[in-house]
Amino acid sequence: MTGYVRKLAERARAASHQIASLDGAQRAALLGAMADAVAAGRDDILKANAADMARAHQAGTTGAMLDRLRLDEERVAGIVTAIREIGELPDPVGQVTRKDVRPNGLVVEKVRIPLGLIAMIYEARPNVTADAAALCLRAGNAVLLRGGSEARDSNIAIAACLHSALREQGLPPEAVALVEDTAREHVLELLQLSDLVDLAIPRGGEKLIHFVAENARVPVIKHYKGVCHLYVDRAADPTLALKLAIDGKLSRPGVCNSLETMLVHADIAEAWLPNALAELQARGAEIRGCDRTRALFPGAVPATEEDFAAEFLSPILAVRVVDSIDQAIAHIQRHGSDHTEVIATADSATSERFIREIRSSAVVVNASSRFNDGGTLGLGAEIGISTTRLHAYGPMGLESLTIERYVVRGEGQVRHPDVAKVDAAA
Repeated sequence: MTGYVRKLAERARAASHQIASLDGAQRAALLGAMADAVAAGRDDILKANAADMARAHQAGTTGAMLDRLRLDEERVAGIVTAIREIGELPDPVGQVTRKDVRPNGLVVEKVRIPLGLIAMIYEARPNVTADAAALCLRAGNAVLLRGGSEARDSNIAIAACLHSALREQGLPPEAVALVEDTAREHVLELLQLSDLVDLAIPRGGEKLIHFVAENARVPVIKHYKGVCHLYVDRAADPTLALKLAIDGKLSRPGVCNSLETMLVHADIAEAWLPNALAELQARGAEIRGCDRTRALFPGAVPATEEDFAAEFLSPILAVRVVDSIDQAIAHIQRHGSDHTEVIATADSATSERFIREIRSSAVVVNASSRFNDGGTLGLGAEIGISTTRLHAYGPMGLESLTIERYVVRGEGQVRHPDVAKVDAAA
């Protein structure tokens, strides 16, 4: 270990106390300054991203990774908008989530406070540099960022904008600490800093997340992959179900809330499935189907059992015909990843059963899987999606970057009056 990351973390930890001491209005003003700085630095950010993209092309990078890495004027504008929207969200810090007056007169409250120093370890997506910083600072935390080598120049350019905003507000730029040296040994060093880092959030491919989980001595919130399902029930509206399949699979195949598997009730399969799969295929999807699916749609490639556990992150959809909701639920329980599951049905009893028996971080009824996202669910830009059943489950917004503690207010109450008895004259 070189100590390089420890020094960054020590400075960030010290800066976290200054961020935590700000009131909500001051933190909102800071985010406004950050948004202005990113907007002003657009040309530098795009120039840096062009250098990252050129290296990625030379390295043979293709598909979803390139899409995640790419920035353009629209995406930079989206970063600016996301920062502003986070700044406008209600402040979670100081929120009283429970208040109780005990029989002895003690007032017991649970109050949200910042976590402290949050480490983000992520790949490809340079927008995460801004989103994570904005979310962490708005919730009163400092952040330690370790992006991937493929986005190094973009991350440095975005961080420079954020640092200028911190200085403008009279705050330490170390509150947004970027690990510019992307050597893997520095990730290992970061993961050992249990005395400095309060929470680590990995965001990227399954290999990265396994590496973090297996080597961390700090708390980790994570999700390994998004194997998301659409179950088309016997009572589904055919047009609605097709819309959900198209949007869920093809709107952006390389993200974790895109559909990977579609389960179709046998009672609707013969009438609905051939045309639905033909439409998906015409729009660029590769269909991998079970034997019953292929009998109805010969254009499907034979699906293996591994296909039903796969996160393709590409325009590939695995399809299985099932005889009942029991089979659909059993399939999801076996192959799902606790991310997002969707049911298309007009039967409220069936949808309620699906909700009860599926434990994933988001269960969606008659809407697209693509809505499992912090922004669309009203959280502002998310810092990640958790499938770890700890204090946060599902998309993580501002509240997930705070913890609750007890505040107890009294007027001299003691638990053991006989022991604590003192002479009033004293």
